[in-house]
Amino acid sequence: MSDPISNPTPLAASLWQTHQDLALACLEHPFVQGIGNGSLPKAQFAYYVGQDAFFLEAFARAYSIAAAKVADWQGFNTFHQLAGGVLQELTLHQSYAAEWHVDLDRVEPGAATRRYTDFLLATAWSQEVGITAVAMLPCMRLYAFLGQELAKPEIPDHSYSDWIRTYSSPQFEPLAEQLADLAQRYASPSPLVQSTYRYAMQCELDFFEAAWQIAP
Repeated sequence: MSDPISNPTPLAASLWQTHQDLALACLEHPFVQGIGNGSLPKAQFAYYVGQDAFFLEAFARAYSIAAAKVADWQGFNTFHQLAGGVLQELTLHQSYAAEWHVDLDRVEPGAATRRYTDFLLATAWSQEVGITAVAMLPCMRLYAFLGQELAKPEIPDHSYSDWIRTYSSPQFEPLAEQLADLAQRYASPSPLVQSTYRYAMQCELDFFEAAWQIAP
């Protein structure tokens, strides 16, 4: 499976290839395939939108914690830029929420969502910034991959087209590249890097599965 990022850093490329079984499991999951072909029941997507908004708030906080901990100004600036990208993504979710009648202020995180956000925030507070970048890398890399794959041979025209358009867009890929650069700069290959990356990728798969299990 090719890397979804055009110029992957060695560490990010190695992690992606080592754990590609989980990336493919996400792509082949019926929830993701339902987004791709437009057949996903609206109730399941609405649940996902609410859960993903909760997750993205934690994701932005993890970036901000890493920014506060990193020693050099370049890293500080990049982490904050990435947090800004998440805030833009949350704006998209707000429009989804309005369309799908989801009150984001009343969303209660499910078990899979809480497991993922607790992991990210605990990692950001307790680990070096390189490990935090590695923990966040699967989400960015995976969504670029999913968006690009679902957009082949062209972006379909159905209720979930905007989702596919967002994550396959040229504007999203540079954010994933920036995070890969941070992981390369601040992390070195180690068992902790491998286990952190794989746990985060498994959380992604569990996240889709939890939304799929919601009764339509």
